[in-house]
Amino acid sequence: MIYKIAHKEFIETLRDRRFFVAALIVGGLLLVSLALGWQHSRQIERQHEAAAEMTRKQWLSQGEKAPHSAAHYGVYAFKPQMPLAFVDRGVEAYTGVAVWLEAHKQNDFRYRSAADQTALARFGELTAATVLQILLPLLIILLAFNAFAGERESGTLRQVLSLGVSAKNLAFGKVLGLTGVLALLLVPAVLIGAVALMLNGDEAGEPFNAARFALLVIGYLLYLSVFVFVSLAVSARASSSRFALLVLLGFWITSCLIVPRAATDIARRIYPTASALEFAAQMENDIKNGTDGHNPSDKRLADLKNEAMQQYGVSRLEDLPVNFDGIALQAGEDFGNQVFDEHYGNLWNQFERQDKVRQLAAVLAPQLAASSLSRGLAGTDFAQHRDFAIAAENHRRLLIRTINEDTMKNARYGDTKYVASANLWEKVPEFQYAAPETAAILKKQSGGILVLFGWFVVSILLMIWATARMRV
Repeated sequence: MIYKIAHKEFIETLRDRRFFVAALIVGGLLLVSLALGWQHSRQIERQHEAAAEMTRKQWLSQGEKAPHSAAHYGVYAFKPQMPLAFVDRGVEAYTGVAVWLEAHKQNDFRYRSAADQTALARFGELTAATVLQILLPLLIILLAFNAFAGERESGTLRQVLSLGVSAKNLAFGKVLGLTGVLALLLVPAVLIGAVALMLNGDEAGEPFNAARFALLVIGYLLYLSVFVFVSLAVSARASSSRFALLVLLGFWITSCLIVPRAATDIARRIYPTASALEFAAQMENDIKNGTDGHNPSDKRLADLKNEAMQQYGVSRLEDLPVNFDGIALQAGEDFGNQVFDEHYGNLWNQFERQDKVRQLAAVLAPQLAASSLSRGLAGTDFAQHRDFAIAAENHRRLLIRTINEDTMKNARYGDTKYVASANLWEKVPEFQYAAPETAAILKKQSGGILVLFGWFVVSILLMIWATARMRV
């Protein structure tokens, strides 16, 4: 019986011209967004690879040079494109794609594409994630709002139930019929996405992560199922098709537009962050005067001189078996690193607290849970940006320590003309970044996953309850 009902719903929906037009628009946008996202992802990855190769060659081809000059010359670290970034770009437009690694500073990321966007960007980018999270739920509502209400108004609902068809079988038959129609849009998109992901993995040197892609598909299926079940529940209880459509559009606007924006604004108010100028000024002040205001740089240098002479049992810096300039440079780096860790750690913790507020708000809007999971699996959320930033900073510290140790061992105190050979630059390894494992991402997204699954279960129960008590 359920199969017959599903077949009837499937055929009737396909014959509906409104479905053909809406499906053509939404399906077309989904396929176009996948194609454009893949093209953009490949273009950015090729640019990053070329730029990384060039900056490595420039570093190795410095020739004989003063080590500290090379430390200020620095190198760039480019964030790699994750294989699934073509589906969901996440926060990439706002976090930047490259960071300059040099002595004495932990620099901010550069080349944020959002800085070059027009005011139209506030309405969002055309990505597959946008279509799946915003437009496809709207299509589901337009297909399902009159599933029961329309039959009630035409008088066929009473006739069907009088034939002995249970409300439960009728509801799940309509679910299967609607799911079959949506599969006509989603299956081609999934196949195209899988092919694009395999091409991304081969070209970028990244393995094809079938598990991560499968998890992303499952996550979106859970999210879209919520709108299917809620739409049928409202249609079963609404007094008319018009009222059902009004309620469902209100649910869509609240879930997909109002709550996400409100959650972001509330998170910023609860966990505010300093401006870029204030942040930089605070770090500069702490490096100069100490984090407690009682440990200025000149006093630190004097104490360091005394410690070095006591350690090696000499009375003059010139008599040290190592170059004090190298010791002082590395000590300054170590102190600066402590300041950077404190300030950037506090800033990043604030951003993660803001994300937790958004995840908590997902109880009111399933779109927030789906968005969080999508960005996490695509590798474009803030947590993975932070992971890359830490890896890049660790490489910067390795680079500077390698140079300072050469100065410490090979230069003489007070010798401003010392130059290192080209062999020194080869001692600094090329920067390589390993993205977090899928298990680590799922652990990070566990709260959002539970909320999304909760929405899925509650929406099923709501549909069962509503159809058992629907108006006839």
